[in-house]
Amino acid sequence: MIAHLRGSLSELSPTSVVVDCAGVGYLVNISLNTYSYLSNQRGEVKLLTTQIIREDAHLLYGFATNAERELFGHLISVSGIGPNTARIILSQYSPAELNSILALGQVDALKAVKGIGLKTAQRIVLELKGKLELRDDAEGGAATLGVQIAGAKVQEEAVAALRMLGYPDAAAQKAVRQLLGASPAATVEQLIKDALKML
Repeated sequence: MIAHLRGSLSELSPTSVVVDCAGVGYLVNISLNTYSYLSNQRGEVKLLTTQIIREDAHLLYGFATNAERELFGHLISVSGIGPNTARIILSQYSPAELNSILALGQVDALKAVKGIGLKTAQRIVLELKGKLELRDDAEGGAATLGVQIAGAKVQEEAVAALRMLGYPDAAAQKAVRQLLGASPAATVEQLIKDALKML
């Protein structure tokens, strides 16, 4: 089991990163919160990881903080929640927000996540409420920072991320253009979070 990676970033997108460790590049799937954190890092980085082994692939999911990694583990333990759905949830809500949602039993907030229906949202709350403890990681504040990139690049990265999360290209393009029209200075992270609520 790969617990963490330490190395330099050779590629970074809102949904994945390639970490160069002694000449070997590891492709790691990430959430928007981790993307924001990594976008502000320089030089060597440390990325906490969870390895998912399937019949057809060995996948790595990376996290800026222990709190996010633990939430990911709890989410995928719930029946019907796979790694990609867990990543979408963690992209829409920070660990602190998600802990609050679960503690208060806010089913509607979970239903707002694409692909989560009423029964699944209720199951998540039922199984996880009271079981989670949010840690005050030193990196926690940095993990919520937005990253602002100039116009066309923002749109391109946001659409690419939505496409990788399984949304049709045309719908992703339309949503991002609409959001940029209303908020031209929006960050990639904010665009994707808002688009997830629209699609």
